[in-house]
Amino acid sequence: MTKVRFAPSPTGRLHVGNVRTALFNYLFARKAGGTFVLRIDDTDLERSTSEYEDGIREDLTWLGLQWDETFKQSERFDRYAAAAETLKAMGLLYPCYETGEELERKRRLQMANGRPPVYDRAALSLSETDKAQLEAEGHKPHWRFKLSGQPISWEDMVRGSVTIDTTSLSDPILIREDGSYLYTLPSVVDDIEAGITHIIRGEDHTTNSGAQIEIFEALGSKAPMFGHQALLVGADGGKLSKRLGSLSMGDLRDTQGLEPMAVNSLLAKLGTSDAIDAFEALDGLLDGFDLSKLSRAPARFDEDDLKRLNAKLVHGMAYTQVQPRLAAMGADAGEAFWLAVQPNLERLSDAKTWAGLVSGPVTPLIEDAEYAAQALTFLPEGELTAESWGAWTARIKAETGRKGRGLFMPLRQMLTGESHGPDMAALLPLIGRSTVEARLKGETA
Repeated sequence: MTKVRFAPSPTGRLHVGNVRTALFNYLFARKAGGTFVLRIDDTDLERSTSEYEDGIREDLTWLGLQWDETFKQSERFDRYAAAAETLKAMGLLYPCYETGEELERKRRLQMANGRPPVYDRAALSLSETDKAQLEAEGHKPHWRFKLSGQPISWEDMVRGSVTIDTTSLSDPILIREDGSYLYTLPSVVDDIEAGITHIIRGEDHTTNSGAQIEIFEALGSKAPMFGHQALLVGADGGKLSKRLGSLSMGDLRDTQGLEPMAVNSLLAKLGTSDAIDAFEALDGLLDGFDLSKLSRAPARFDEDDLKRLNAKLVHGMAYTQVQPRLAAMGADAGEAFWLAVQPNLERLSDAKTWAGLVSGPVTPLIEDAEYAAQALTFLPEGELTAESWGAWTARIKAETGRKGRGLFMPLRQMLTGESHGPDMAALLPLIGRSTVEARLKGETA
């Protein structure tokens, strides 16, 4: 059975970049009838927090990316230790005693001599006596995995045929001096024991995959299939990294008031030749989803596209669908109000602004008091209806000779205090006769 995983670290909030990876994994699993696993990569005990972990779960739930299984790496240190001992016994995990400063000096010297900055494996020549002396002097080892020096090839689900020459790589550090694990070993152990069949992630992990495939094989397992999608860049082609805080799910949801399916719709189609359109539910994204459609070029993320999709979703929402949310924000003025303001909304939260203009208080914007007095005189008698606006403006035009912008704009400003907004024919009966009369008199109502 197909089984994939999304593996965020609880050291920050989810942003559009890693949500795109989560979405691809979710859609891949659902299309194959497989399993979507949420793995919390919290081996960094100092930086990982329960607050961020809760935030990750909250964000995925908001997006509708419901996981089938979940576990935390911090509860599996014994499994990583066992795997490390296996690799040590095989001679594939070896101790190194260079300090960070010493390694940096080596890298600089190699680069100055025109050589690639690859670890020289000096630690492999240390005798047991040398190691004992270094440890007696207070040096603690970090542990590197010994690469084979052979080319590693695989058929990538996005990039096609990929080969990594491991001679061009430094033996990766799997365990730090303080005994803590870097990403690589826990990830491989978890993928083996969870039965992960496909790994879908960003192209920045492509080179790492060469080393990871060798670790999979050293631990007696076949590596999963890989798919490395191109990373997101800004609309101008620049990096998103400096703006990821404003593109976190918390910010898009709570500050910008965007719909989750606007985010999903955009991220699912970026980097493909498919048209970017608004989908009302995740199921609608399944038919067209195919990793092979993804371009190897960076996908450009444009917030204007996100806003456009969000507006389209809001414009298609039925009153029964949004009524609870309108009520929660104090903007439920009935179905007639919703239908009146809906075409002018970019975000659902914008309805609160228009609800305030209907219910008041509003300070009218009157630049021509004489025109306001005339308009009041010509206001149709009785209850105001959807037909009242047409009859009213027709009479004003006939009596005053006003037309076009000079006729309509001042009326809108008098009644709403704004120069733009929903159809006045629909707003007029919602505002109500007594309030219309008060605003035409210049009263705040």
